Amino acid sequence: MASETHTVKIGTIECSVINDGTFPGTPTPYTSPKNFLFSNAPAGQLKQVLREHKIQLEVVNDWIIPFAGLLIKTGNQIVLMDTGAGGLGPDTGKLPGNLRAMGINPEDIDIVIHTHAHRDHVGGNTDGAAKPVFPNARYFIRKAEWDYWTADKTKLSYQGTGREGALELTLKNLAPLRGRVELIENEGEILPGIVAISAPGHTPGHMALSISSGGERLLCLSDTAHHAIHMEYPAWATAIDFDPEQVTATRRKLFSRAAQEKSLVFATHLPFPGLGHIVAGGDGWRWMPVDA
Repeated sequence: MASETHTVKIGTIECSVINDGTFPGTPTPYTSPKNFLFSNAPAGQLKQVLREHKIQLEVVNDWIIPFAGLLIKTGNQIVLMDTGAGGLGPDTGKLPGNLRAMGINPEDIDIVIHTHAHRDHVGGNTDGAAKPVFPNARYFIRKAEWDYWTADKTKLSYQGTGREGALELTLKNLAPLRGRVELIENEGEILPGIVAISAPGHTPGHMALSISSGGERLLCLSDTAHHAIHMEYPAWATAIDFDPEQVTATRRKLFSRAAQEKSLVFATHLPFPGLGHIVAGGDGWRWMPVDA
């Protein structure tokens, strides 16, 4: 289980990163991981930065996307942040099995908090028969996120783009939330010790979480950053960021907060377990993984 889960204590709250699997490093229809991760980076500067980091992102296998969820035990509630990718790829959908290996059955989950509605974060909501995987859970998501994905104008905007399948999977996994979802309009406490932070840009209603107890903090970035280089160059957006300018502002806000608070940080798509610290460095910040 060592490679499938990683548990830390934040005061009295137990947080476990749960591996959901990986996905090949070239998300269709983008030609290379480099173009996906740093879509607006100046070519010459990017080439130099990648060389300094000894990264060859023209090579597909140089970046395999990790997927993960976060299990939060408050003492009173069992909370799951995001449900993973489900059957998105041949190596995804491991989260439910890894929960069971920890002694947690899907029925035990009291609350699911969705940071946003991309299919690799809501794809574990339903099983192959389109039934809810976590039948007893209450769900939380930001209202701006829910409204965007369920709007007719969003469906129309996806027509003819080649992304219709992605939208269909998202909506399939949002449907079970109707009637049990609680929409978050403002920043604030969801549960004692768990606070919703507005973090738009990657999607319209993207959300970060702050988990605190006993003077300790864990800041969950979700998809605010997909790579450690985003800490150093927060204006370098990914190809799927909804609003790159808003992403830059969100990154600066959250990276600065993490550095000032000296919070432990969790980023979903950084190498497992995606835990580390963000420290000020140069004109930006630097990522210090937990094993550094």
